[in-house]
Amino acid sequence: MPVFQLIEGLPVFPAPEYAQLNGLLAIGGDLSEARLLEAYRQGIFPWYEEGQPLLWWSPNPRLVLYPEELRISRSLKKTLRKGVFEASINTAFEEVIQACAEVRVNSGEGTWITGEMQDAYLKLHQSGYAHSFESWHEGELVGGLYGVRIGGCFFGESMFSRRSDSSKCALVALAGYAEAGGIRMIDCQMHTGHLVRMGAREISRKAFLSQLRKHIRKPLHSSSPPPLSQPALAY
Repeated sequence: MPVFQLIEGLPVFPAPEYAQLNGLLAIGGDLSEARLLEAYRQGIFPWYEEGQPLLWWSPNPRLVLYPEELRISRSLKKTLRKGVFEASINTAFEEVIQACAEVRVNSGEGTWITGEMQDAYLKLHQSGYAHSFESWHEGELVGGLYGVRIGGCFFGESMFSRRSDSSKCALVALAGYAEAGGIRMIDCQMHTGHLVRMGAREISRKAFLSQLRKHIRKPLHSSSPPPLSQPALAY
């Protein structure tokens, strides 16, 4: 399959079924709010490193987590019962996305969370689409995750951990909110053992796209964004 060249300023994509075997679909375009939202609606997401052109992906298979299938290990249950971390939603979005990038860079990994990406997702957050789930210990941000919600789908982008179990607790908070708030599917994008152990599983791109169309039927934009601004949650 060819890799499609996108035109900047025109937020359209080829069908995700045209992606290459590794999931790469298109190159170029921009990170405007309109393009990002259109990408997620079609099961496409941006992923590239500093110095690379903007790359768009739709992998097959796709890793997803259904909130009701979340698995919590005995050790994690113990951490939750002890109240080691305090959970919050949308209280530190910018800090979470920066930490997700910094943790990878400091560990010697490359990161796709470039300055351009951070700016784009901060704008999505300000528009009510991108959300963060945080874990705090003694007033310090020690773990969290962020992603994009459209209708009944949450598209997870990245997570970080500075203390054992802190990112897992943020995921537990997300799953709990999802079940209560009408999110039916959490898109984890690509396979990681960490998420599989917590209940995520792979499904075909065809199945993913079918479920995606079903779950995002709610209006794309609302003047009243999802109520995710509580200062704290009980795990």
